Amino acid sequence: MKELVLATRNKGKMREFELLFNGLPLEIKGVSEFRSVTEFEEEGSTFEEIAINKAHYVAKVLDLPAIADDSGLAVEALNGAPGIFSARYAGKSATNNQNNQKLLEKMAGKENRHAMFVCSIAISKPTGQVLMYTGKCSGIILPEPIGTNGFGYDPLFYYPPLEKTFAQLSVEEKSRVSHRGQAMRKVKNDFEKIMIWLQEK
Repeated sequence: MKELVLATRNKGKMREFELLFNGLPLEIKGVSEFRSVTEFEEEGSTFEEIAINKAHYVAKVLDLPAIADDSGLAVEALNGAPGIFSARYAGKSATNNQNNQKLLEKMAGKENRHAMFVCSIAISKPTGQVLMYTGKCSGIILPEPIGTNGFGYDPLFYYPPLEKTFAQLSVEEKSRVSHRGQAMRKVKNDFEKIMIWLQEK
């Protein structure tokens, strides 16, 4: 069974990754299990670049293949913000509530409420070779939060096809339609190819 390290300490992301990898002949380990992996600055100007850098860093430090995602919310009326700064929109140590509050303040009076969640997933070998997968999901930013599930901007992100916010969906429901779910299904569909690729030198 091949080991793959998830380059995240976000418990919400961990649950979603574990659910999507469930049943595959793969041993998933969280980066928190390894003391040798220290905190590091996210580098890059796009979701793709940041995901690649995170996965490569962890793979190189541990000499194991690693998978990382970078995801965020791109709001049309804010020229794509918060974008790659989604997790720290209201500051480096901002809470989900603080980020949501800043978004609501920025959206005050805006008629265009369209937004898109984007997820880029990178799988890296210790050598630096990388596979990339991307998923996107469109929705509407509400004027106030609804729902208690999920994390991040989920309470503000209304998904019209299900007539609910992401925070009103179960983990399973969200995984079926979310940006991360879409990207992960691409990974899952490519699983045999990925396993062969991981074993190649």
